[in-house]
Amino acid sequence: MSKPKHKRTLTRSRRTRLAAATATAAALTGGLLGLTATTASAAGPAAATQADDADFNGDGAADLATSAPLAAVGGQDKAGQVTVTYGGTARHHVSYSQNSPGVPGSAEKSDRFGGDTAYGDFDRDGYDDLVVAAAGEDVGSDVDGGTVQVLWGSKNGLTGGTTLKDPRPTKHDLFGGPLQAGDFDGDGKDDLAVGSGSGAATIDMFKGGITRTGATGGHYTVLPPITSAPGEGPFNLHSGDVNGDGKDDLIVNGFSTGDGYNANLWLPGSARGVTTNGVQRLPGGHITDVGDTDKDGHDDIIIGLTWDDGIDGAHKGGTVYVVKGNANGPYGDTQVITQDTQGVPGGSEKGDAFGAELDLGDIDGDGNLDLAVGTPGEDLDGVADAGAVTVFYGAADGSGLSPANSVLLSQNSPGVPNSNEKSDVFGSDVHIDDLNDDGRGDIAIGASGENAGNGALYVLDSLPNGTLSGSSGVYTSTVGISGAGTPRFGANFAD
Repeated sequence: MSKPKHKRTLTRSRRTRLAAATATAAALTGGLLGLTATTASAAGPAAATQADDADFNGDGAADLATSAPLAAVGGQDKAGQVTVTYGGTARHHVSYSQNSPGVPGSAEKSDRFGGDTAYGDFDRDGYDDLVVAAAGEDVGSDVDGGTVQVLWGSKNGLTGGTTLKDPRPTKHDLFGGPLQAGDFDGDGKDDLAVGSGSGAATIDMFKGGITRTGATGGHYTVLPPITSAPGEGPFNLHSGDVNGDGKDDLIVNGFSTGDGYNANLWLPGSARGVTTNGVQRLPGGHITDVGDTDKDGHDDIIIGLTWDDGIDGAHKGGTVYVVKGNANGPYGDTQVITQDTQGVPGGSEKGDAFGAELDLGDIDGDGNLDLAVGTPGEDLDGVADAGAVTVFYGAADGSGLSPANSVLLSQNSPGVPNSNEKSDVFGSDVHIDDLNDDGRGDIAIGASGENAGNGALYVLDSLPNGTLSGSSGVYTSTVGISGAGTPRFGANFAD
């Protein structure tokens, strides 16, 4: 079959496509640590980077998958659901659960379907597929064994599904706790990394070529060389080409080491896939994203350290680290951003959780990556935990993220639907997708505490005049999710 228009030859979740050419990396503005710039020689400037959005129906407009992992389905508490917003001029929403036609299994209590999600074109048919974890799924006698399911893309959107079986169902629980797609061996096929949320640090790597019968292109495991606390697996997995060798690397995020800090690790990709050879430890923090912020041909790692006082004791309320990539992996220069950084709106306060969620994308369409930072614990005008999102735009000269023109968004901001309310936690997740295919990334913002824990989704379109505006919120009642209990719609976006 012919591929849909605008379809990439390879899809990676939340990644940027690197240009073949590279350029000298200029010094970043604001909060820079390590002033020795890393350079890469090239003839001419790097081409514009563009976020690689999910497109499940191949119409050229990005699609967005939003989880409500604690939603009741068919009377089953916390069974979980995922809503896909299909982009285009006439957006529409379709919600999926394990009771949906073609989705394997059935909705059961505490399955938490949608607890984590990822996307990629795993069967190489030109349509992105959605991977959904139900980490609380009971598998035979293995209580909370967890399961991972691939929902297949098509011209009509997601149709049908296949279960990707846990290779070691008796040895660990919560299979699928974290998920991440990437081309880790550089063969042009999307691979899938699957962690376990409890009991083991081992990460299962499923090679590209996953089929609707459940077959894969191969399987291997990676055991990051660090001792984790009993019962702790990785919190998040991310991918990107940090050393610029054409193969995605795996960032393993959130191991507990028992020393009071978590240990984030960079594991390089290779012709054989992810390897522990050359592994490097990164600054602590729970949430990361990866992208080439300065267009030097190496992806940079974005880390949010949300707890008060930071690992160096200097900050409260949260810190964002931009760890620069180079030919040897991470640790070129490191940019440090807090709400006390010059040019950043607001100020650092205890419990803000600045950096709790992060996402990169080109919001203004200028060819430079921008960053959306969630601060779900932000108190605004006396309203506790109303939440906010700060947008950092890439510098016009392509040298990186600039705090100078950053913008604070809340539900009281012009163009943002609804209003600030207690415990909305606006910014519980953030995602940048070009949902209307106009060349500018639109910002999706989750508010999982909205309406007493029902949750909500707010999409702010990026307009030609540089403003961000959304016409209305998307609520559980909008997309057919039960309001029983606390569904937490907007808790997670597919990445």
